[in-house]
Amino acid sequence: MSATDAPPNPWFSWDYVERNADDIQRALGQHVSLTVQAVVLALVVALPLAGVAHLRPRLAGPVVGTAGVLYTIPSLALFALLAPYTGIGRTTVLIGLVLYALLVLVRNVLVGLAGVDPAVTDAARGMGYGRVRMLLQVELPQALPSVVAGVRVATVTTVALVTVGVVVGYGGLGQLMFRGFRSDYHAEIMTATVLCVLLALVADLLVVLVGRLLMPWRAWRVDRAVA
Repeated sequence: MSATDAPPNPWFSWDYVERNADDIQRALGQHVSLTVQAVVLALVVALPLAGVAHLRPRLAGPVVGTAGVLYTIPSLALFALLAPYTGIGRTTVLIGLVLYALLVLVRNVLVGLAGVDPAVTDAARGMGYGRVRMLLQVELPQALPSVVAGVRVATVTTVALVTVGVVVGYGGLGQLMFRGFRSDYHAEIMTATVLCVLLALVADLLVVLVGRLLMPWRAWRVDRAVA
């Protein structure tokens, strides 16, 4: 069969989207839920870890080092190590995503805590704040810009990493990409890719908006500087 006789294989096809709307919605929903759960769980783990490392500086090296080692493990190897214990599917992918997000979050929280103005902590200490109370009520709120920056990076990274979950049968939009590669159908690959990019952009925008709600004083300073 000559090239001119081959069936059309466009990169963009609205007909494909309409015919496979249910599959696309299912994969997108799976992708979103995995991303949200992974980032939230990683933040829940990272905040106390970074807090302890901040209060006990000698623990900062081991905590960041361990998170760094976990981050360097290739995803395929990590899933292979987890699968015998957690099975093939959602749990294995979710654990892997949480472990990968930890390094960025722990490091950013620690950087934010270390960057708090000493005059602020001195004032809190003078008002009788204990170490833990100062961490929770003074240092952590001051570290929010760095924490939000870490959540932004972790969220966008997780959106991309979810696709790797296809190797254990739970990859969200990665399932569509893999199916498109196997059938050499361009529209399926491109649709999943575009949705991944849009999802990352929307998620990043939402995190920025949440950050503005948590730090209204920072938005006011930025607006004033621009003016």
